[in-house]
Formats: sequence, structure tokens, C-alpha cells
Amino acid sequence: MSPPDVCAATHPTGAGFPLDAAWSLDPQVALRPEPFGALLYHFGTRRLSFVKDRTLLAVLRSLADQPSARAACDAVGVPGEEVPRYEGALATLAASHMITRRRESPSGDETRSQEAQ
Repeated sequence: MSPPDVCAATHPTGAGFPLDAAWSLDPQVALRPEPFGALLYHFGTRRLSFVKDRTLLAVLRSLADQPSARAACDAVGVPGEEVPRYEGALATLAASHMITRRRESPSGDETRSQEAQ
């Protein structure tokens, strides 16, 4: 089975992607729902990505509200055996800076990092 369809790059396996870290859409990314899924446009890099999987779209929408990417997958009902597929798609989106890792500040507030590690 292949990863959820993200037409930005080849689909990595997701190995090394910190699924248990907190992630969100990059502040410079606009998400536009479409009948086929969604368009993601990064105003800084001028990259456009197509998301053709509605479940992946739901994961992306829930990232900011969840403590981790794994929790976002759980929150939208991704079955455990399919999580590696979504992990690969999220790794692709992180590599293209569509999503960024959030870090906790010393005060306990979450801040966004421009690094997609």
C-alpha cells in the first residue's frame, strides 16, 4: 500500500520522522480545501502541494490542536496499521516546509520552529 497521496515529492518511508513531536502547518502556508482533497501553498517558498487524501487533510487540520502528529492521526481515526503511510506523507510535507515542528518555550507555551526536523 502506498502513502496517502501528496503530490509534492516522492514519498519517503517516514523513517526518522518524529511522529511523537508536536507539528502544525507552517505559518506561511495556506490550506485550501478542494473536491479532490486540498491545495497547500507556501508563500515563502512559493511551493504548491496537492493533498489527494481526505484523511490526510483531516490530520493536517488537527495538527495544531494535538500534542503530536501521532495524536493527530489517532484523533481523526487513522487505523494503527496505516499510521506508517501517513508518517511518510507527513515526512514529505515536513521536507517541503509545509508543516513545521512546534517546540515548547521555557514558559511552557508552544512556539513554532521554522525547522522541519
